[in-house]
Amino acid sequence: MISGGQIGTPYLARAWYANTRTGIGKGKVVPVPSNLDYELWQGPAPRTPYRDNVIHYNWHWFTNWGTGEICNNGTHEIDVGRWLLGVDYPTSVNSTGGRFHYADDWQFPDTQEATWVFDGGKSIIWQGQSCNGLDLYERSRGTTVLGTNGSVVVDRDGYVVYDLKNKIVKEVKAAPKGDALNTLGDDWLTQLHIDNFTSAVRTGTKLSAPIEDGAKTGTLCHLGTISQQLGRKLTTDPKTGHILHDEEAAKLWSREYDPRWKPVV
Repeated sequence: MISGGQIGTPYLARAWYANTRTGIGKGKVVPVPSNLDYELWQGPAPRTPYRDNVIHYNWHWFTNWGTGEICNNGTHEIDVGRWLLGVDYPTSVNSTGGRFHYADDWQFPDTQEATWVFDGGKSIIWQGQSCNGLDLYERSRGTTVLGTNGSVVVDRDGYVVYDLKNKIVKEVKAAPKGDALNTLGDDWLTQLHIDNFTSAVRTGTKLSAPIEDGAKTGTLCHLGTISQQLGRKLTTDPKTGHILHDEEAAKLWSREYDPRWKPVV
C-alpha cells in the first residue's frame, strides 16, 4: 500500500518501544552457579568476575555483552521503518538521551532519541523509553510512517492507515492480539519467522528477513549507540554505513575481544 502511493510519498518513520523497566541495582561478585558454564557464556567478551545482577536477562544493559534497548527491541521497529521507507544506510546519525531513572550498573541510556537521515531527506527516528512505559498511539511499541497524503501506524498486531485529517482509511487487526512486551518469543509472528527459517534450511525457501537486511538495520542501531556514547552527530557513508571524518568514532566500529576469540580476517 505504501509503495503503491496510498499515503503519498513516505518521508519519515518513527519507531518506539516503551516499557517501565525496574533498576538492576549494584551487582556483587559471587561464586558462579553450579549449573552455569560462565566461561562459555562470556563468549568473545573480555573476561570479568561473575556478578549477581547480570544473568539471565540484565546482560542487555552491559556494554561488555549487550547492546542496550536500541539494538534489543529497537532493532525490530527500526527495521520496519527502514523497510517501509525503502532506505539502507544513512548520511548522518545523531542521538540524545541518558540514564535517568536509577543509579545502578545499567550502562546504556534508559531514554534515547536517535535520528538517521538518508539521501533524499527521508529520516527514521528511534524513541526508546526503557523505564517509562507511556504508550504512543495506544501501543507500547511500533512504527509510524508519515507520508505527504496520509500515515500508517503498524505493529506486530496489525496496522492503521490515516488520511491527512486523521480519519481512519483502513484498519487490519491480527488475531489473536499479542503481548507487545513479551520476552519469551512465543507469539504467532515469531512462529512465522521460525517456520520460514526452517523451510529455508530444508528446502531453500527465500528468507523473509535475509541477513543482508538484518546487518543494515543492526548497523543503524550501533551507529546510534556510538553517537550517544560520544555525544555528537556522526556523518556516514550512505553506501556502506561507515563513519566518515571522525577517527575517535571510527575506533568504536569494532569491539574489544577476549584474545582467544578475536577474529582474524
